[in-house]
Amino acid sequence: MHATLEARRDLGPEYETALVESFVSRLDATIAQRVHAEMHAAGVRGARPRKTGNSSISIALGSMGIGIPLTAIAASEAGSAGLLLAWGGIVAINVAHALGRRRGRD
Repeated sequence: MHATLEARRDLGPEYETALVESFVSRLDATIAQRVHAEMHAAGVRGARPRKTGNSSISIALGSMGIGIPLTAIAASEAGSAGLLLAWGGIVAINVAHALGRRRGRD
Protein backbone atom coordinates (compact mmCIF):
# COMPACT_ATOMS: atom_id res chain seq x y z
CA MET A 1 0.00 0.00 0.00
CA HIS A 2 2.82 2.38 0.88
CA ALA A 3 4.52 1.64 -2.46
CA THR A 4 1.27 2.39 -4.30
CA LEU A 5 0.87 5.71 -2.51
CA GLU A 6 4.50 6.64 -3.21
CA ALA A 7 4.08 5.71 -6.87
CA ARG A 8 0.96 7.88 -7.03
CA ARG A 9 2.92 10.82 -5.62
CA ASP A 10 5.72 10.27 -8.16
CA LEU A 11 3.52 9.62 -11.22
CA GLY A 12 0.68 12.01 -10.48
CA PRO A 13 -3.09 11.68 -10.39
CA GLU A 14 -3.44 10.61 -14.03
CA TYR A 15 -2.07 7.17 -13.09
CA GLU A 16 -4.25 6.81 -9.98
CA THR A 17 -6.79 4.41 -11.53
CA ALA A 18 -4.10 2.09 -12.89
CA LEU A 19 -2.26 2.09 -9.56
CA VAL A 20 -5.40 1.29 -7.57
CA GLU A 21 -6.38 -1.50 -9.97
CA SER A 22 -2.89 -2.97 -9.74
CA PHE A 23 -2.97 -2.81 -5.94
CA VAL A 24 -6.38 -4.51 -5.75
CA SER A 25 -5.28 -7.19 -8.20
CA ARG A 26 -2.19 -7.99 -6.10
CA LEU A 27 -4.29 -7.96 -2.92
CA ASP A 28 -6.85 -10.32 -4.43
CA ALA A 29 -4.13 -12.72 -5.62
CA THR A 30 -2.46 -12.70 -2.19
CA ILE A 31 -5.74 -13.44 -0.42
CA ALA A 32 -6.56 -16.26 -2.84
CA GLN A 33 -3.12 -17.82 -2.29
CA ARG A 34 -3.51 -17.65 1.49
CA VAL A 35 -6.97 -19.18 1.42
CA HIS A 36 -5.73 -21.96 -0.86
CA ALA A 37 -2.75 -22.67 1.42
CA GLU A 38 -4.96 -22.79 4.52
CA MET A 39 -7.49 -25.08 2.83
CA HIS A 40 -4.70 -27.34 1.61
CA ALA A 41 -3.09 -27.41 5.09
CA ALA A 42 -6.45 -28.29 6.64
CA GLY A 43 -6.82 -31.19 4.22
CA VAL A 44 -9.87 -29.85 2.45
CA ARG A 45 -10.46 -32.06 -0.57
CA GLY A 46 -10.42 -30.38 -3.93
CA ALA A 47 -8.68 -27.33 -2.53
CA ARG A 48 -7.42 -25.31 -5.43
CA PRO A 49 -7.23 -21.64 -6.17
CA ARG A 50 -10.57 -20.48 -7.44
CA LYS A 51 -11.15 -17.91 -10.08
CA THR A 52 -13.04 -15.16 -8.36
CA GLY A 53 -14.65 -13.52 -11.37
CA ASN A 54 -17.51 -11.26 -10.29
CA SER A 55 -18.42 -13.01 -7.06
CA SER A 56 -19.66 -11.07 -4.05
CA ILE A 57 -16.55 -11.94 -2.06
CA SER A 58 -14.33 -10.47 -4.76
CA ILE A 59 -16.38 -7.29 -4.85
CA ALA A 60 -16.26 -6.95 -1.06
CA LEU A 61 -12.53 -7.62 -0.82
CA GLY A 62 -11.83 -5.40 -3.80
CA SER A 63 -13.85 -2.63 -2.18
CA MET A 64 -11.83 -2.90 0.99
CA GLY A 65 -8.59 -3.05 -0.98
CA ILE A 66 -9.54 0.04 -2.97
CA GLY A 67 -10.93 1.74 0.12
CA ILE A 68 -7.60 1.83 1.94
CA PRO A 69 -5.53 3.82 -0.58
CA LEU A 70 -8.56 5.73 -1.83
CA THR A 71 -9.32 6.90 1.71
CA ALA A 72 -5.79 8.20 2.12
CA ILE A 73 -5.75 9.89 -1.28
CA ALA A 74 -9.25 11.40 -1.03
CA ALA A 75 -8.76 12.67 2.52
CA SER A 76 -5.38 14.25 1.76
CA GLU A 77 -6.42 15.81 -1.56
CA ALA A 78 -10.07 16.81 -1.01
CA GLY A 79 -10.71 16.50 2.72
CA SER A 80 -14.03 15.28 4.10
CA ALA A 81 -15.94 15.93 0.88
CA GLY A 82 -13.52 13.77 -1.10
CA LEU A 83 -13.68 11.06 1.53
CA LEU A 84 -17.49 10.99 1.43
CA LEU A 85 -17.51 10.96 -2.36
CA ALA A 86 -14.97 8.11 -2.55
CA TRP A 87 -16.80 5.91 -0.06
CA GLY A 88 -20.17 6.84 -1.57
CA GLY A 89 -18.91 5.45 -4.87
CA ILE A 90 -17.67 2.25 -3.22
CA VAL A 91 -21.01 1.78 -1.46
CA ALA A 92 -22.89 2.42 -4.70
CA ILE A 93 -20.87 -0.24 -6.52
CA ASN A 94 -21.56 -2.80 -3.79
CA VAL A 95 -25.29 -1.99 -3.70
CA ALA A 96 -25.54 -2.22 -7.49
CA HIS A 97 -23.77 -5.57 -7.45
CA ALA A 98 -26.04 -6.92 -4.70
CA LEU A 99 -29.17 -5.77 -6.50
CA GLY A 100 -27.95 -7.27 -9.77
CA ARG A 101 -27.33 -10.63 -8.11
CA ARG A 102 -30.74 -10.51 -6.45
CA ARG A 103 -32.45 -9.81 -9.77
CA GLY A 104 -30.51 -12.68 -11.35
CA ARG A 105 -31.96 -15.13 -8.82
CA ASP A 106 -35.56 -14.02 -9.32
